[in-house]
Amino acid sequence: MNSDADHDVCGMSLAIDVVGGKWKLHLMWVLGAGPQRFGQIRRMLDGVSEKVLTENLRQLEAAGVVHREIYPEIPPRVEYSLTTLGDTLRLALEPLEAWGDTNRAALAANTRPSAPVATAVGL
Repeated sequence: MNSDADHDVCGMSLAIDVVGGKWKLHLMWVLGAGPQRFGQIRRMLDGVSEKVLTENLRQLEAAGVVHREIYPEIPPRVEYSLTTLGDTLRLALEPLEAWGDTNRAALAANTRPSAPVATAVGL
């Protein structure tokens, strides 16, 4: 079965396509707090490069969950925010965040010391 056929059968595949990767869930959390400028987002997501942040924002925009607003000012101001679709996705992700919070200690105990552990952020 090809991946297009899988998407017809499994909504989970569609959701993972949208938020899969290291930074997209974090971006959903940052933008869930309201519109943010690129620099603000980068400061909130320690460790993300400009290139990776730009790519992830473009992918979320292409998926229809992030809106990019360019204000005609000098210098131009650009803000990113969640669309209505993005907000419904943010709400769908809240139980995942709650699960992580509830199971933080057990997950930390099972993590090998040599593996880097990403810090959890709230949605």
